[in-house]
Amino acid sequence: MDELLKLRNEIDEIDDELIPLLLRRLEVSKEVAKYKIEHNMPVLNVEREQEILNDVAEKCGEQGEAVKTIISAAMDASRALQHKIMGGGQELRDLIMNAKRYDALTADGEPIACQGVDGAYSSIAANTLFPDSPIDFHRQFEDVFEAVNKGKARFGVIPVENSTAGSVHESYDLIMKYRFYVVGAYDLKVSHCLCAKPDVEFENIENVYSHMQALNQCNIFLKSFGMTGINYSNTAAAAKYVSESDKKDIACICSESAAKKYGLKIIRRNIQNVTNNTTRFIVISKELVIDNNANKISLIFSAPHKTGSLYRVLGRFSMTGLNLTKLESRPVANGKFDYYFYADVLGNVYDDNILDLLCALYDELSEFTFLGNYHEEKS
Repeated sequence: MDELLKLRNEIDEIDDELIPLLLRRLEVSKEVAKYKIEHNMPVLNVEREQEILNDVAEKCGEQGEAVKTIISAAMDASRALQHKIMGGGQELRDLIMNAKRYDALTADGEPIACQGVDGAYSSIAANTLFPDSPIDFHRQFEDVFEAVNKGKARFGVIPVENSTAGSVHESYDLIMKYRFYVVGAYDLKVSHCLCAKPDVEFENIENVYSHMQALNQCNIFLKSFGMTGINYSNTAAAAKYVSESDKKDIACICSESAAKKYGLKIIRRNIQNVTNNTTRFIVISKELVIDNNANKISLIFSAPHKTGSLYRVLGRFSMTGLNLTKLESRPVANGKFDYYFYADVLGNVYDDNILDLLCALYDELSEFTFLGNYHEEKS
């Protein structure tokens, strides 16, 4: 134990020597920023950084990769400081500063688009968020985006993830495609019911219709009773189908309100795998509006095909003290195995440090889209 204490003391002494050097490095970075301003130079010089890292690897031998990681972090900190001094990302900065602000999201009575039929969980979320607006239902998720795109709906409400079944990949693919703004979110507690026509008996049920997400969320129940889940476009649409069918061996998984709407009896309640089953819905818009109480930021970015590039981008969020609550990778449709990353970050863009970070990444990354800053409500 005495030997370990001695080694730890030696590490502390080394750290004490490093700290003044790192602080001096940052002070020099400030001077570099001033020079770049005077000579109209960008903050990031990819070729120079790579030359330095290659030199480090050569000098450090078998410890080259470890030391490169340390030096990379120092470079990232220097660039962050230079961005703060130089500004940058002016286009994004202007977009955010000129965005409409609101205390409570409203569509002012204009239609809201969502997928499915009346009684679907999407309609519950939409009606909760926009009680004074009519809800227009659409068959496919992309139809919701198109309704917003063509001005037929003020906002669209779509599910993006469930606490049990995970991400709704189709929604994220459409977010990547359309790049609409995310202006609100709602976490809806989901309680699934097994429902059938009044004359159908539980022991006769063989096939159960519902959306794939609902089937996944209830797969333990289905397996335990030997029932086969059959994918359907929407939970409420499945309820409607079952109500109109003459089959005596089918049921659906849907909400209690959908069962009531389509005249089905509830055979079992709360059949989901976990009690605290929650689906997150987002509100999409063609216009950027920001909640005055916004607490979550959504982004899309890509990282270069280089070792450690994603790690370094994520490190920038950590350096700013930000917590990532979601990171979703989706393939770029170019046949090259490139990926976009969708990220949710806790924070408010009117915090200077956060805005500086977003503007810095906007300048540095070849692909960076600010999707919005909004308040996430919970049921």
